[in-house]
Amino acid sequence: MLTRDRANSTITTIAEIREFLGERLSTSMAVREQHGKDQTWAAGAPPDAVAFVRDTQEVQKIVTICARHQTPIIAYGTGTSLEGHISAPYGGITVDLSQMNRILAVNSADLDARVEAGVTRKALNTHLRDQGLFFPIDPGADASLGGMAATRASGTNAVRYGTMRENVMGLTAVMANGEIIRTGTRAKKSSAGYDLTRLLVGSEGTLGIITEVGLKLYGIPEAMTAGVCAFPSVEAACNATIDTIQLGIPVARIELVDEEHVKALNAYSKLNLKIAPTLFLEFHGTLAYAREQIEMFREIAASHGAGALEWAEKEEDRQKLWQARHDAFWATRAIAPGKQDVFSTDVCVPISRLAECVIATQEDLRANNLFGPIIGHVGDGNFHVVLYCDPLDEAEVTRVKGFYERLIHRAIAMEGTCTGEHGVGSGKIKFLEAEHGKGLDVMRQIKQALDPLNIMNPGKILAL
Repeated sequence: MLTRDRANSTITTIAEIREFLGERLSTSMAVREQHGKDQTWAAGAPPDAVAFVRDTQEVQKIVTICARHQTPIIAYGTGTSLEGHISAPYGGITVDLSQMNRILAVNSADLDARVEAGVTRKALNTHLRDQGLFFPIDPGADASLGGMAATRASGTNAVRYGTMRENVMGLTAVMANGEIIRTGTRAKKSSAGYDLTRLLVGSEGTLGIITEVGLKLYGIPEAMTAGVCAFPSVEAACNATIDTIQLGIPVARIELVDEEHVKALNAYSKLNLKIAPTLFLEFHGTLAYAREQIEMFREIAASHGAGALEWAEKEEDRQKLWQARHDAFWATRAIAPGKQDVFSTDVCVPISRLAECVIATQEDLRANNLFGPIIGHVGDGNFHVVLYCDPLDEAEVTRVKGFYERLIHRAIAMEGTCTGEHGVGSGKIKFLEAEHGKGLDVMRQIKQALDPLNIMNPGKILAL
């Protein structure tokens, strides 16, 4: 078991890395603290130093040095994680990949691209726009694509385009022993051996550091039609979503925004939505195809008591609508004065259990007098609760923690998961046994085989 004061030569490690990185190795407290704290309410922990790398070979050198001195290594993209992924509880070296931001190849004919890990999704889509292509995975934050692969991210488009799991074709990674491996090919399918790509996607830097990512691309649809639809209750909105998915309507995005979130979005993003549980929707395809999908959804919505669908006719209106959805975290924070601690968590359940899970969650919030707006990618059964509390109010903090555990166990009991897209990090380690049972032992064996010194992001996913 690692401890902060274990016998390792941190000073020597830093000195050896500084020999080739120079000023790109920082021991500044401000830089270290920035890299040790994400957007969770957890305190975080700074590393001993932060290395700003520019290529895979530099990452390899750092990992080799750290392995020799048994120094922990934490990969860092843009710091947008939510489960304590980037904290350094045992100190060590944080490897900042943000300067590895080159788009290495775009193969338009084959609809794929290869990028360095520090490229953000927005930067990639800006580069692709003139070629009529885009990368659809959209977690909201302008996250790095390496970080998105490492956490198996998804987002608002997952109901149509899938998650990073389905859209990563291959990877370059530096493993714990310093070896560089390349997984996958540009072929659309393969049955050649173990799927190392899927092993590393979602590994959160605990098995190796992802330095390059091969991605699937898609043609920009002729029409992207977005709109909103208010419902009499969250249950009605969820049931309309279930019917939409079960009938096979290929909606690109279908997002639930509860009443509290609608209030916040109206104030923060200057919208004028009806204060009611609301679905944000988007349909992709030809103009005629999009209209056909809209009419089918309109009938479903009406059968569940929904109001009229309001469509964003102009592209700027569509962009404003989705930017408002992505700003939901900051919007709710603005209407929660005095509740400085913010805790965003997510669960995912089978689509048929979605309404049941959301309703039970709302009842739990009311019973415990907690402010926890709900928002989610309900097209795939995934929803988020953004919890706010006063850190000085011990009773409220206790209620929040109790609610959090009940939410996760509720989702697992419904044959769902403790995390649909946020990942495990340090925050959800204790729930993995309930979800995976003996499978967790196999995960530990994989970790011990690939990282016997436990230097790759220790204290995340698995408690060894």
